[in-house]
Amino acid sequence: MMDISMNPNPIVQYLNKHPKEFTKDDLIRYIEDHDIEMVNFRYVGWDGRLKTLNFIIRSKEHLDHLLTAGERVDGSSLFPFIEAGSSDLYVIPRYKTAYVNPFSEIPTLDILCAYYDRYGNPFEGAPEHILKKAHDVFKSVTGYEFETMGELEYYIISEDDGLFKADDQRGYHESTPFSKWNNFRTHAMKLIAESGGMIKYGHSEVGNFTKGGFVYEQNEIEFFPTNVEDSADQLIKAKWIIRTLAAHYGMEITFAPKITIGKAGSGLHIHTRVMKDGKNLMTKNGDLSDIAKTVIAGYMDLAPSLTAFGNLNPTSYFRLVPHQEAPTNVCWGDRNRSVLVRIPLGWRAPVNMIHKVNPQESGDLLDLSDMQTVEFRSPDGSADIYLLLAGLTVAARRGFEMKYPLKTTEQTYVYINIFDKDHKDKLARLKKL
Repeated sequence: MMDISMNPNPIVQYLNKHPKEFTKDDLIRYIEDHDIEMVNFRYVGWDGRLKTLNFIIRSKEHLDHLLTAGERVDGSSLFPFIEAGSSDLYVIPRYKTAYVNPFSEIPTLDILCAYYDRYGNPFEGAPEHILKKAHDVFKSVTGYEFETMGELEYYIISEDDGLFKADDQRGYHESTPFSKWNNFRTHAMKLIAESGGMIKYGHSEVGNFTKGGFVYEQNEIEFFPTNVEDSADQLIKAKWIIRTLAAHYGMEITFAPKITIGKAGSGLHIHTRVMKDGKNLMTKNGDLSDIAKTVIAGYMDLAPSLTAFGNLNPTSYFRLVPHQEAPTNVCWGDRNRSVLVRIPLGWRAPVNMIHKVNPQESGDLLDLSDMQTVEFRSPDGSADIYLLLAGLTVAARRGFEMKYPLKTTEQTYVYINIFDKDHKDKLARLKKL
């Protein structure tokens, strides 16, 4: 099990246990010992945004009852397909998602909730339940677990001060002072990590341009792969934190897929991997495994359907154009940013690079096979996160149910930039996204 000695989540540090082990008594103890005065129930509505229900803690008995029974809410105001005549739902706290609200002036503990119906069953239309069902079926059919992580891209819009301008469309990994909002990004990363997000890194992105007296700077925060259900939770919390922090800074941020023609749009690339007993199954003997190719076949087969959950804004389709590091056709390839599914570098070479750079370190080969992922590149910031990840889970399962999945991956593999004019014949043969 992963060491928690340096975990930035204060609840994890205090309880000295992983979030999935949190109990009701643990949360009550943390609340008592840290003078927490309020609890917020958080849950996602049909619009994909976090909702809030505030509670002032009156007593230990009240807190215990709240964390045991949950609360009822008006489902018809949260989901448009629920009739007002019979609309009540329960929201039941999921203890493992608890975190200290980083913005509340009153000490507050927030907890994500699951929706339940009047019969005490999971509400079938709830986003988090749809994802859980998709993952349960995937595990039942394949015997494996599905993990994902997101690359969360966004633009920060600020007034142009005329100083230290980054080159147009050349903002990738830029540093201060050419990157204006490094401090905001690192502040957001700290708050997300303290709230349970497993962050890999953050950086400025390609998109950087000036228009109408304003600077548009693109940034990205990328996460570590984890259980697909937990991955959705951390992405939804991260978007809320970034937006709320921007409001505290008095500035504007946007996850919009496309701001203007000819400039980089913001995506929500999803990296995926298949696991069994804690081992990544995406590679075998230093190459991409047949299991990975089977998953890719499922993505190829259901790719157009996945845009229904990953590309909800009309401007999504202005982003999916040639020469903008965005896909337009159903294909896959290694280290190729013109394709729908990319196989990024995965530390597969039998070389100890750290020893070459630092000769004082051991030259023993390291097992880094757990780092290989398969990246699905069409989604963007308009995505319904829970339904998108549910769709990807179903698509991955689809690969295992196909009769000849490896034939599909063979037919859709490309090793070229499909937008290069020299390869227009190949492009014409590929199915449109």
